[in-house]
Amino acid sequence: MNIPDQILKPEERILFSLRALYGRYGYTPYRMRKFETYDLYAGNKDFLSSEQIIAFSDTDGTLLALKPDVTLSIVRSGRDAPGEVQKVYYQENVYRPSRQGQGYREILQTGVECIGALDEYCLSEVLEMAAESLRTIAPRAVLHISHMGLVRRLTRLAGLGEADERRAVAALSARSAHELAAVCRDAGSTPEAADCLRRLIDLPEDLPRALDALEALPCAEEAAVLRRVTDALRDTPDYGMLTLDVSTVNDLGYYNGLVFRGYVADVPERVIAGGQYDPLLPKLGRRGGAVGFAVYLDALERQQQGTGRLDADVLLVYPEGTPAARVAQAARRLRADGLAVCAQKTVPDKLRVERIERLEESGVDARD
Repeated sequence: MNIPDQILKPEERILFSLRALYGRYGYTPYRMRKFETYDLYAGNKDFLSSEQIIAFSDTDGTLLALKPDVTLSIVRSGRDAPGEVQKVYYQENVYRPSRQGQGYREILQTGVECIGALDEYCLSEVLEMAAESLRTIAPRAVLHISHMGLVRRLTRLAGLGEADERRAVAALSARSAHELAAVCRDAGSTPEAADCLRRLIDLPEDLPRALDALEALPCAEEAAVLRRVTDALRDTPDYGMLTLDVSTVNDLGYYNGLVFRGYVADVPERVIAGGQYDPLLPKLGRRGGAVGFAVYLDALERQQQGTGRLDADVLLVYPEGTPAARVAQAARRLRADGLAVCAQKTVPDKLRVERIERLEESGVDARD
């Protein structure tokens, strides 16, 4: 059945396509309640994008929270099995403070999680699914990848403590060689170690050449992982979307391995973010590793606002007191031509339509 464009928003059509995509990879749907116990989030704030959580008391006095995150729920609810990997996808609303600081927002999010006995195939599979998700959203897209392990190895080589390490990650994210040099200088790093960190900012855009450059640094082990994982995509259309970009690095307390962010043309912010988050599992009583990503459909929704998408094809305006049968007959005639029709007694200020047709009291109809 073909569903008219007026019924589904563009992001809703994308959502259905993504669900079909994840199903083809053998991922099963995961569903959860809108809220969890507050303790789940209070005890794992390091793994949340914001410490602000909407909490309320249940009828029995239990403190609950509207979920600000999906991953925590999935990890906690799963069970370890030797050699097995839990592969799920989800479509859920999360509740977070708006980036503009104007209250909380309900954000529609979809994504995948791969948890358990991970291997490099699991990493490459999730990376391929992220790339395919981008191709589903828009024909022009790019997927920036990096590895938190190589950043941590080079910061430790430079003798950076925890505070300086955070400053260095922020400098790499901003691609600021000046700030990175200041961090190394304050920490008393050797010139050689400081230069290794600076060279991360100057990596070539071409992925194979960038990996060659990484392997020449004291992080060859992590570079080799990235090469093997991305080589698994070499014979696919997705390989050309991959670039190595150290500005992709993120919270060292959450991610520990492969990290990536995806962007599509004409959307200024990332629409996909993910990576390997093994440190979360032991905190929730799990073993093994974990990798996943989220697709931020709200970024696409904001991009669609104001793009001229119509609410209906025709606004049918009828005078007060017009017989219902006459209005219904006129509306049916238009809908029979495949048009979406909104019937009103007045012209709403913000209704977007292609044209206006009016039923006149005289019986002679007019078109604007």
